Amino acid sequence: MISLAVAYFYGCALAAIAGSIAVVVSRNPTRAAMGLLLLVISVAGLFLPLHAQFLAAIQLIVYAGAIVVLLLFVIMMLGPDAVAPSDRRGLVVRAVGGTLFVVGGIAALAVAIRVLTEAHRPLPSPVPQPGFGGIDSFGSILFTDAVVPLELSAALLLVAVVGVVAVARGHVRSTRGALRDPPRSPPSTSGALRDPPRSPPSTSGALRDPPSRVPGAATEGRTS
Repeated sequence: MISLAVAYFYGCALAAIAGSIAVVVSRNPTRAAMGLLLLVISVAGLFLPLHAQFLAAIQLIVYAGAIVVLLLFVIMMLGPDAVAPSDRRGLVVRAVGGTLFVVGGIAALAVAIRVLTEAHRPLPSPVPQPGFGGIDSFGSILFTDAVVPLELSAALLLVAVVGVVAVARGHVRSTRGALRDPPRSPPSTSGALRDPPRSPPSTSGALRDPPSRVPGAATEGRTS
């Protein structure tokens, strides 16, 4: 008969797999966010049998309480019906890469199980020490053995924050310059439309009244 611990493990594992599949397959962003929430809660549940209460709490606070809520805010701003345009470029390459990744993961898991079975050794599950997985033990390890990775992570986050602030300030300056100096509009042609071009003087009067003859030319005609 399956014990309660084994049933709990398989339940959390199946819920995590279902949530991850929902994140990848769902075309609706709201359903994908709910799948991510199910995945986060399932992973937090898997931390509890390992006596990692602090990691389970951080999983719920950071991922379920911050990242998933942020995704929901973005979805509400863009609209729940917002769907990314279909992109079929490189579809064969992505399908082959995903298939190879899945096959490689299953093969590695099968090899590990076979090696442990042939060695007749159960999975390593040492008895944890008192206080293991709590805030005290986690903090003591974090600030003694893992102090260098902690400081490197803090420096990386500081550089990221400074870069984001610099990019945002440059964008704000360019926007203010564009608002301060609006583009000049071309000269208006309303005056030209109100005052049409004047037509040249008419020559109809000149055609009706031919030029008079010069008197001198007439007397020269008579004498000749």
